[in-house]
Amino acid sequence: MTRLLNHSFSLLVITVSAVFVIFPNQAIAQDKDGVFAKRNLVAWCIVPFDAKKRGPAERAEMLVRLGIQNVAYDWRAEHVPTFEEEIVQYKKHDLNYLAFWSWHDSMEPLIKKYNIHPQIWVMMRNSTADSQDARIADAIEGLLPLVEKTRELGCKLSIYNHGGWAGEPANMVDVVKALREKHNAAHVGIVYNFHHGHEHIADFAVQFESMLPYLFCLNINGMDDAEIVASGKNKILPLGGGTHERQMMKIVKDSGYAGPIGILDHRESTDSEESLRENLQGLDGLLKAGL
Repeated sequence: MTRLLNHSFSLLVITVSAVFVIFPNQAIAQDKDGVFAKRNLVAWCIVPFDAKKRGPAERAEMLVRLGIQNVAYDWRAEHVPTFEEEIVQYKKHDLNYLAFWSWHDSMEPLIKKYNIHPQIWVMMRNSTADSQDARIADAIEGLLPLVEKTRELGCKLSIYNHGGWAGEPANMVDVVKALREKHNAAHVGIVYNFHHGHEHIADFAVQFESMLPYLFCLNINGMDDAEIVASGKNKILPLGGGTHERQMMKIVKDSGYAGPIGILDHRESTDSEESLRENLQGLDGLLKAGL
């Protein structure tokens, strides 16, 4: 009987170990009802930043392997001829085309043809006008053509922070509020990026609260001290590789935000699959540590 029990226990250990090997991101799976659930994650900066220079089919297959269902598509001029094939491959592999970077006129007929409605992520003008009211008006003037275009296409328009006046949460909120109030633009909001917000770490709770009613997507990153990043180091880190992202992500989780969460490559010298996997493993560690 003792030998039988020992044998059964050994089989149990082997089975549990096998399950762990097959499903290495268990904390992510266990967060199935939370904002950091794997089904809620979005792959970002995986096209021009992929060291392997994958095409649409290879990229879709990579995302299936990783179990990431949502994609935000960034591009350069050389990718324009494959815009349609990218959509085709995402549909073939049951992936969600969540967002498209900036704008290109060739996307309009494709959006209509394939009945997709990606968020359009765009930076607003870094205005140099003399007053805040004038800077807001200038930013709105630059955005209005896309405000109307995205309204017609049934797409959300998300203002993307990328430094300067245009990347400050207070200014982004002011512009979005003005567009909603004066231009009937409820489809306009914000996509906020940790990796372009190191200067907001100290007061992130306040900044995030101000953006929350308008936030359409949040892209997260390992966050080192702003001073280190300003010296040219560690701007892009995998989750768990920085010193501040855990607290920032706890603020996000506690806020009740339930929108998509982007994880990124953004390193031209790395394989996007490796970068995304690093982020999945880092997120797993943060969740296991009690995020």
